[in-house]
Amino acid sequence: MMSTRQTYTVAAMYKFASLPDFEALQAPLQSICRDNGVMGTILLAKEGLNGTIAGPEQGVRAAISYIQSDARFDGMSLKYSYADEMPFHRMKVRLKREIVTLGKPIADPNKQVGTYVKPEDWNDLISDPDVILVDTRNEYEVAIGTFQGAEDPKTASFREFPDWVEALKKRASEGGKPKVAMFCTGGIRCEKASSYMKAEGFDDVYHLEGGILKYLENVPQEESLWEGECFVFDQRVSVEHGLKPGSYDMCHACRRPISEEEKEAPEYQRGVSCPHCYDALSPEQKARFASRQKQIDLAKARNEQHLGAKYEKPVQLTE
Repeated sequence: MMSTRQTYTVAAMYKFASLPDFEALQAPLQSICRDNGVMGTILLAKEGLNGTIAGPEQGVRAAISYIQSDARFDGMSLKYSYADEMPFHRMKVRLKREIVTLGKPIADPNKQVGTYVKPEDWNDLISDPDVILVDTRNEYEVAIGTFQGAEDPKTASFREFPDWVEALKKRASEGGKPKVAMFCTGGIRCEKASSYMKAEGFDDVYHLEGGILKYLENVPQEESLWEGECFVFDQRVSVEHGLKPGSYDMCHACRRPISEEEKEAPEYQRGVSCPHCYDALSPEQKARFASRQKQIDLAKARNEQHLGAKYEKPVQLTE
């Protein structure tokens, strides 16, 4: 008997582009996604667009076609993958100051960026012993996978990356500014980070075009220098080579990836807490999360979607 289970198309996209009218783009974009059964999040700012959407293939391609009908999005970074379950609960088009928040106005990818490196050429670059390889993602992302030999700036948010740059400047004060190669999930953070480093006087700055996701898609596993899995910001949680769904689940209190082993810990309670955030949660928060999880389970038992799962702001951890 033929399966009728639907597969959802997932599209991750971004483009740095000058959008002085970005506010006017919000309503039409929200409408085209809604009308085509597409869900996810798209951020709009003066500096460009950044988002991930999912839905029926025809619907997602209709939304992408609409976006690309604006010539300012020519050459937009776009990566497709697929999921057996809908990764998002709703569609949101949000207006922001930045499409990826660094908090440094001198970082302007519409004016200058580092050198783009194709996934197929990345191994040669990062195998150079004179290259400093840096992971521009957050510490919890790095914990489940990264490239061999990469430095972890140990940031809790992208806003902290300039602190690592300042430390690197001090390390390199005697020998001159080094050659730096950087990477992130889809390319957007390392592209903006490269702009910041260029503005700070680093000349030899390189970044992985299309990010880790494009590398995992294009580079054969037997040739790969990637170790572990790649965290993604949707309900897939992580992906492996070939963009296959990974093995991690997500804690919906702190949004960190958690392994099956961590789910065996006494601090883990589904939808409520995990070993990473248990001590940071108040009794009131735990009770609220437990009530929310109960409502989600009841809705699932009735074969209904629990749209009330408006996840609260993730718990901020100090570790």
